[in-house]
Amino acid sequence: MSAAVVIPGSNPVAQLLKRADLIFTGGLFLTVLLLMVPVPTLLLDTFLALNLGLTLLVLLAIIYVKDPPEFSSFPTLLLALTLFRLALNISTTRQVLVQGYAGEVIEAFGHFVIRGNYVVGAVVFLILVVINFVVITKGAGRIAEVSARFTLDALPGKQMAIDAELNAGIIDEQTATSRRVKVQKEADFYGAMDGASKFVRGDAIAGIIITLVNIVGGFAIGVMQMGLPLGEALQKFTLLSIGDGLVSQIPALILSVGAGILVTRASDNTNLGTQLAGQLFRYPRAMKISAGMLIAFGLMPGMPMLPFFMLGGMAGFLGKLLEDQETKTGHPLGAEAAAAAKPVPPKGAKPGAPGAPGNPASAGDATKPGAPEDVRRLIDVDVFAIEIGAGLLGLADSKIGGELLARVTGVRKSLAREKGIVVPPISVRDNLELDHNDYRFLLRGKPVARGTLAPGRWMAMNVSGSKVRLKGTPTREPVFQLDATWIDEAEKRNAEHNGFTVVDPSSVLITHLSETLKQNAHHLLGRQEVQHIVDHIKLTQPALISELLPDLVNLGIIQRVFQNLLRENIAILNQPLILEGIADFASLSKNPDDLSELVRRRLGLYFVPEFECRPGVVRAVTVDPRLEQWLAAKIQRTPTEVGLVLDPATGRHLMEQITRLTAELIQAGQPAVIVVSAEIRLPLKRFFESSFPRVTVLSYQELPSATEIENAGIIGAPPHVARAELPLKAAA
Repeated sequence: MSAAVVIPGSNPVAQLLKRADLIFTGGLFLTVLLLMVPVPTLLLDTFLALNLGLTLLVLLAIIYVKDPPEFSSFPTLLLALTLFRLALNISTTRQVLVQGYAGEVIEAFGHFVIRGNYVVGAVVFLILVVINFVVITKGAGRIAEVSARFTLDALPGKQMAIDAELNAGIIDEQTATSRRVKVQKEADFYGAMDGASKFVRGDAIAGIIITLVNIVGGFAIGVMQMGLPLGEALQKFTLLSIGDGLVSQIPALILSVGAGILVTRASDNTNLGTQLAGQLFRYPRAMKISAGMLIAFGLMPGMPMLPFFMLGGMAGFLGKLLEDQETKTGHPLGAEAAAAAKPVPPKGAKPGAPGAPGNPASAGDATKPGAPEDVRRLIDVDVFAIEIGAGLLGLADSKIGGELLARVTGVRKSLAREKGIVVPPISVRDNLELDHNDYRFLLRGKPVARGTLAPGRWMAMNVSGSKVRLKGTPTREPVFQLDATWIDEAEKRNAEHNGFTVVDPSSVLITHLSETLKQNAHHLLGRQEVQHIVDHIKLTQPALISELLPDLVNLGIIQRVFQNLLRENIAILNQPLILEGIADFASLSKNPDDLSELVRRRLGLYFVPEFECRPGVVRAVTVDPRLEQWLAAKIQRTPTEVGLVLDPATGRHLMEQITRLTAELIQAGQPAVIVVSAEIRLPLKRFFESSFPRVTVLSYQELPSATEIENAGIIGAPPHVARAELPLKAAA
């Protein structure tokens, strides 16, 4: 038994459609020829029939399309068909005026459709024009305009939501790209439909003018050139002109209806007929009530009973059938519709789980506010998020030049290179509760920083101490609290010429974001992120990991050591070196603070150069040895923390000294550094961390052997400490 082999695309229709570009190009060329070359009446009849057939095909395609943007070629097709119809108008006008005959199609419309009565024809033609021009095209044009405006206004929010989901890891890059393409197609489609609706409106106006010109011109030619009597000329050319107008207006009306249907459709992933049936016949009770109302109309005096009773009986019978079907299958349109109406379970849902098919409790779980699935969604919190006001949405819209989302990704990459930490995906979303131009950063749902921008303007920061006053709105730079001014484009050159640093709003936000992430890097590093680090190192150094875990320390101790380093802005790029240090010193102490201090000594070669004022030299503030000795006696240790216990007078004295001496370093453009002995380094840092977050405290043991210390000042002991300690020190 032989089987026929079907080669895709081997049939004539498929071969023809492969050359659709040539067919379309040829059609446009033919349309241009119609404007110039006289056409035989037989060919003209064929083109008129083709015009009517194409408009019907477009209408049917619109009915069966599932999502309006799927028919993205409709605006172009509408323009082409409109041009084709106008070209036919010119050809038929030429035939009517020259020969007094334009083919059987127009003849039929002039005699059969309007019964040879040009008055009736004129009335019918005017009614068609009014319906098309006043009702359909005006309504469709308004809907297209509103749809285009709303779609374009919502475009930045939709794109930002897609990018936020991508940054949060909810969707992958392929899905995000697909959604972006869909959103862009939707915007392009409704924007094109807004313009295409003007073609339909203009076509209706042109139909009226062409018909009037034909009547007047035909009457003049019939009387003056053909020698026809006035009545005969009027009847002959009026019938032909109105027939020509009807032949044009009926396809135009069909196309206008198609355009109106397309722009009024809501996307429901189904064709129009199924969508209407599913919604119109969804409620059997409505059908039965309408049946009773139709019968009531039939009982009114003077009303014909037969049509109303017949329609009422049909509606009642249909309502009873739908009600019985709903009782059997749960849906008036049958089991398939009932299955389609059920919510689709989440991908990967197991049978018997809440929301999975076959579980009797799944429907209730989906609707109860306190359902477990709903609660889990409510308690999910982004590790880090950016919220922006409505006025800053343009910064996140790449279509109008917004670079925010791309630069957020850049910050994550930069921190990975600089600090060795992979920042979790950052969610970017709008918040209507914020002021129009405000933004804020949230760490696990808690606001940690905020600021205000001026879109379309520039921030000019006076870093050079210029005395020039710029025209603009005074403000402060959010990271370093520098005096700044929001200026317009016209003032930008003046600001740059006078030594101001000028940056755009997006750069202000990104700089603020980068510094905030660095300050909170230790909060971003969780157990799971540490596990990823360990797994990555295990691929290349399995011996190190097998020695370290689980015998010497656990994952929590490693996490605390990493967090302690990040807390003081020390990069953890040398992760194998850090883990080796933990392994070497774990036998001495399991306390993460002690391990961090010991690991810092090994890392000093890598992070101390960041604080050098020139190669090999660290300019720093030191502490009087007597004060160091006194502070060492005030250290208090617990199993989890280490700190200083100081009286208020000593604390105030130290704060004043640190403020004065470090301010001199900062004014000189150098990092604020204090160098002390290893014993008091961590307690001193923790004690003053909240007051001096930008002051770095190093120990002598962390400095590379070749590094020199250039003393920028000494923190002396307060009088009461000096008096108490000097005799004791002398006696010793």
